[in-house]
Amino acid sequence: MGLITNLSKNAAKAAKVLALLSTEQKNQVLQAMADALRAQTEHILHANKEDLANAQLHSLSPAMIDRLTLTTARIEDMAQGIETIVSLADPVGQTRSLGVRPNGIEINKMRVPLGVVCMIYEARPNVTADAGALCFKSGNGVILRGGKEALASSMAIANVLHQVLTEFNLPEALISVVPDPDRALMMELMQQKEYIDLIIPRGGEGLINFVTENSTVPVIQHFKGVCHLYVDKDADLKVAELLLLNGKTQRTGVCNALEGLIVHKDVAHNFLNQIAPIFRAANVKVNCCQHAAPYFDDVTVLNEDEFGEEYLALEIAIRIVSDFSGAIEHIDQFGSHHTEVICTTNAETGVLFQRSVDASVVMVNASSRFSDGGQLGLGAEIGIATTKLHAYGPMGLESLTTEKYLVNGTGQVRD
Repeated sequence: MGLITNLSKNAAKAAKVLALLSTEQKNQVLQAMADALRAQTEHILHANKEDLANAQLHSLSPAMIDRLTLTTARIEDMAQGIETIVSLADPVGQTRSLGVRPNGIEINKMRVPLGVVCMIYEARPNVTADAGALCFKSGNGVILRGGKEALASSMAIANVLHQVLTEFNLPEALISVVPDPDRALMMELMQQKEYIDLIIPRGGEGLINFVTENSTVPVIQHFKGVCHLYVDKDADLKVAELLLLNGKTQRTGVCNALEGLIVHKDVAHNFLNQIAPIFRAANVKVNCCQHAAPYFDDVTVLNEDEFGEEYLALEIAIRIVSDFSGAIEHIDQFGSHHTEVICTTNAETGVLFQRSVDASVVMVNASSRFSDGGQLGLGAEIGIATTKLHAYGPMGLESLTTEKYLVNGTGQVRD
């Protein structure tokens, strides 16, 4: 039996052990994991330095280096994310009634784990802790296949989690790590439909497409994050400025950063004059429609079909629209079903926007940067699904479970 088949089989076997643990026992292990991450921060940072040195050597993009970089604060965020997961209700075993049939049989549905989840990711070492903790609490085994860019960091974090599992006499295979980033092994991993129940890729669009096209296991797809802010004719322009700057400049290399700005023509003159000097000072490169071009220096005027880029940098696309419908049409054409934001003081317009826009997260007067599992109260997230089966948006504990039917009778037989 090869490395990957053996790893997958052991993960499936280990997942059965979780079914025997109570919520209290799982929470005790998770708290110990959070404590261990803090205690071994220096060890993890040392491994991360090795990955960062390799990243510089191979001229990785600034966005990828940002995702790869760990700091004491980011490790603390990982630990706090696990502690939030501890505080959340355990979905496993939650039961809801579907009523009693005329023949007297009682129908219920109960939440159960998916089984084994496989994470395939690039320069995101935090996924190791996030996915490990989420899958553990939701009763799933997890197989982690990180990219070569983050291998040292991911292995260091996994070793910390394995130490805790060993302390509690639990199999390390509950959080399995593929130790070799060889693509041939990844191909083999994607064929393990006998043992793996779901694959979640996290990374660039190329990785998502590759996994989707080659996997025989169901795949949760998270394509690019082309997020827009629409400044409505009834917007508070000061609030709009705050949302724009936070969404675009706070952290550019993440999928919930703003990539597009849509402005209603009635407020375009005032708002674009307001933000132009701010963008100039922040070195934000502006790409825009011809109507917005006069407000900025050194712009690139976009053709109709050139919107919809995921820049992951201090760069943005701006378009002026004639009305609300124009904004919706632009989002429908160029959005990526990730996160869309409206700034408006008109409550009815806000509700209409939320109902009209097809995105996994739709916000009124709040920064796109809140489109994150931790910020939305999920603890951590295992991914953001931009397709609708079986989850949509940031995936937390409940998204890592499914439901089975429980039928109770007193001897009924079907006529």
